Amino acid sequence: MQASQFFISTLKEAPTDAEIVSHKLMMRAGFIKKLGAGLYNYMPLGLRTIRKVEGIIREEMTRAGAVELLMPVVQPAELWQETGRFDKMGPELLRVKDRHGRDFIIQPTSEEVVTDIARQELRSYRQLPKNFYHVQTKFRDERRPRFGVMRGREFTMKDAYSFDRDVASAGKSYDTMFAAYSRIFDRLGLQYRAVAADTGAIGGDRSHEFQVIAETGEDAIVYCPSSDYAANIELAEGVALIAARGAASAALEKVATPGKSTCADVAAFLGLPLEQTVKSLVLATDETNEAGEIIKSTVWLLLVRGDHELNEVKAGKIELADGQGLKAGFRFATEKEIVEHFGCKPGYLGPVQLLKPVKVVADRTVANMADFVCGANDEGFHLKGVNWGRDLPEPDLVTDLRNVVEGDPSPDGQGVLAIQRGIEVGHVFYLGTKYSKAMNATFLDEDGRPKHFEMGCYGIGVTRILGAAIEQKHDERGIIWPDSIAPFTVVICPIGYDRSVDVKAAADRLHDDLAASGIDVILDDRGERPGAMFADWELIGVPHRVVLGDKGLKDGIAEYQGRQDKEATKVAVADVAAWVKARVKV
Repeated sequence: MQASQFFISTLKEAPTDAEIVSHKLMMRAGFIKKLGAGLYNYMPLGLRTIRKVEGIIREEMTRAGAVELLMPVVQPAELWQETGRFDKMGPELLRVKDRHGRDFIIQPTSEEVVTDIARQELRSYRQLPKNFYHVQTKFRDERRPRFGVMRGREFTMKDAYSFDRDVASAGKSYDTMFAAYSRIFDRLGLQYRAVAADTGAIGGDRSHEFQVIAETGEDAIVYCPSSDYAANIELAEGVALIAARGAASAALEKVATPGKSTCADVAAFLGLPLEQTVKSLVLATDETNEAGEIIKSTVWLLLVRGDHELNEVKAGKIELADGQGLKAGFRFATEKEIVEHFGCKPGYLGPVQLLKPVKVVADRTVANMADFVCGANDEGFHLKGVNWGRDLPEPDLVTDLRNVVEGDPSPDGQGVLAIQRGIEVGHVFYLGTKYSKAMNATFLDEDGRPKHFEMGCYGIGVTRILGAAIEQKHDERGIIWPDSIAPFTVVICPIGYDRSVDVKAAADRLHDDLAASGIDVILDDRGERPGAMFADWELIGVPHRVVLGDKGLKDGIAEYQGRQDKEATKVAVADVAAWVKARVKV
């Protein structure tokens, strides 16, 4: 490939609306051009990288036994109405009507359509297991699209769906896809972690996110450096930081804390460690009638240590022995509800001497605290020396409520936890029968009886990978691509290509040699000045560069420089092709 035959359009400065590094560099390097809010044209350089990502994905999906098909972007609303998602999904689901007034959606994902295929085509257990996948355009009507391809409205995703006859075989399909994803991200050349993830409303215990490590990542990844434990912050287990509750050693005392409404302020005012305080958070659940009117509300008091933060995902899993809980949804209590139950406004709340009964849930660490400090339910006052059993009843439930922090013990007992930032680019998920039951998708099992499919779903954000890779690897000069997904693997930069017969001949020979070896090479024949030419390819992020010029050729020398090398290496012209081939990793 010669540069004059291709299309290269670089910018010295990024557009003012480009917010993060990947967005800025993709715009400057000419990978994308903005069409509208969250909508981008993928220019030739960007498309080449996308196709390389897709190629790796397809190879590994085939290796894992998945079968490719293609489902439409526009889908009938009827299928989504079967599962209830047409109404339940928020405004991110773009709903449209055709000329006949029939409802359709622009797909953000394809569970309904693939389940419809399965219920029509997979009639017998003998046809299972089966895994269908496609690489297709998706659309989610983000309220505030931003960060370029990281949170755009239109994007490309690979989504796969497995169908099995029972839970055990579904687990094997899950493991197969987990292994395939690991191979994909290994081949993409990205530093990543596969972390246990929350399964949300679907339930179950099999869900993993594949997170590309990047300081700018929006997700917090929790891991143990001395073991295999890894989870996202929503799921990471917070163990009790106090092994056992100590005996009460202080008298209960009400103390004035004027204007001190946060645990940090109270601890500083009283000269006590923040770890001795307890934070009170008040939630509420509602029971409604068929008309959606609230007929009863229950107030919940959640307690975490003063230096900890409530994990709302964990809170949403609270369930008491009597069946009451927060699984069906919760909200933060209104000020009116708080005053009715506690007798004062937020800032001085605590679990001692309440006006009305509430459900009290304590974090594991709080349940083992003694002589702690909490609000006195009286504005401007707190209680010191509070102890379970003596001053207040035992909590209704003790469970993990908090976000873990760096240095916490690892739940597997193998060390302490560390936290790093990541960008989610893949997710494997065991669905069970959520969609097959909703859509009555069955097959005939060995006993001749109909049975619902056990399903799994597996997604990779193809276009999102570009942004994640750039966030992970870049410098002040531009993008640093892994060899496997760079738009071009090698660039030949001939100085004076249009003026020197010798330079042109040497550059053409090297180009043809590398291309014949299967290396994706581009020869810059544009006649640019060396500085401008080098700057373009460093911005674009091509991993390997060879420079040829009259002066070097007279001495039989070419210059090779890897994208992350600080200096060029002089290599004999006769050896430069072999030198490059030995360093290319695809």
